[in-house]
Amino acid sequence: MKVAVIGAGSWGTALANTLALSGNEVCMWARKTEVAHAITNEHRNSRYLSDVVLEPSIVATTSLEEAIHAAGAVVLVTPSSTLRDFAERMKGLVDPNTPIIVCSKGVEGATMYLPIEVLDEVLGNRDRLAVLSGPNHAEEVVLQMPSGTVIAAPSEKTAIFFRGLFSAPNFRCYTSSDYIGVELCAAFKNVIAIAVGISYGMGMGDNTAAMLMTRGMAEMSRLVYARGGDPLTVMGLAGAGDLIATCTSKHSRNRAFGQYVAQGKTLEQYESETHMVVEGAIACKTIEPLAHSYGVELPITKAVRSVVWDKASIEEVVMQLFDRPLTTEFWGLEHEGSTYAK
Repeated sequence: MKVAVIGAGSWGTALANTLALSGNEVCMWARKTEVAHAITNEHRNSRYLSDVVLEPSIVATTSLEEAIHAAGAVVLVTPSSTLRDFAERMKGLVDPNTPIIVCSKGVEGATMYLPIEVLDEVLGNRDRLAVLSGPNHAEEVVLQMPSGTVIAAPSEKTAIFFRGLFSAPNFRCYTSSDYIGVELCAAFKNVIAIAVGISYGMGMGDNTAAMLMTRGMAEMSRLVYARGGDPLTVMGLAGAGDLIATCTSKHSRNRAFGQYVAQGKTLEQYESETHMVVEGAIACKTIEPLAHSYGVELPITKAVRSVVWDKASIEEVVMQLFDRPLTTEFWGLEHEGSTYAK
């Protein structure tokens, strides 16, 4: 079928190639004319993953209407901060029953909505919506290195549809009904990756990184649970899997940004130099108010936000984290039968 991929960044390009390898005709929407021209005529994205030759069945356009017309499915790979804008632009262009999957990661600042909730409010028919997330670096997926991902949706039928659409010999897809947990994990792990990057940038070691990753998962679990998701999701591909990949990989822009910040540089400087959106920087700004509204404490997330947005001293923030009162390892998840349940 024809599949519309909205967004021609590195992740959109990798997913478009995966879909094309499965026999689909892919039409990408690109913001820049030169990028669309290069994808269609040269089978390369001139801006992202430019060394990779793309499948010839991929074309690109700067017209959103042209990209979506007659598409059997829509794949949204735009920055999370622009998701509502794109949903509004898609009104009248996409059929009310066309399946839509979100592959960007974040929480909307003004409403604290998750991506599926934003699309449901703007476009309706929640049962045709899904989200894709996992330990999937675009640089590896586009080269067909073995990878696994999770497709979560309110409707099992929609999750299975997208599982079939994306599954390829080297891209293994699993389904889940916990779209809340998957979407929160997707946003949250980028924040922890920034913290890990800062720690390495300060000269700290693997012990510190491992502590930040596991305590980050504890924060992730508390928020997922409070928001109505399943804490077990945090142990899966969208949680632990994506967290490990994002915190340890040379491909991770969020970890790289953390190391950049440790040198005393800013978000504005990083995005100007790399032309990339740091989703974790946005996420730490939106996740903390969401957690506060549910009475959930997120010390690492708060620390990252203080450094990135309030320009707080990294050394002082680290001291504040280590000065926190000591407690049990798993608090805030009051499961029946637990020794420490309150």
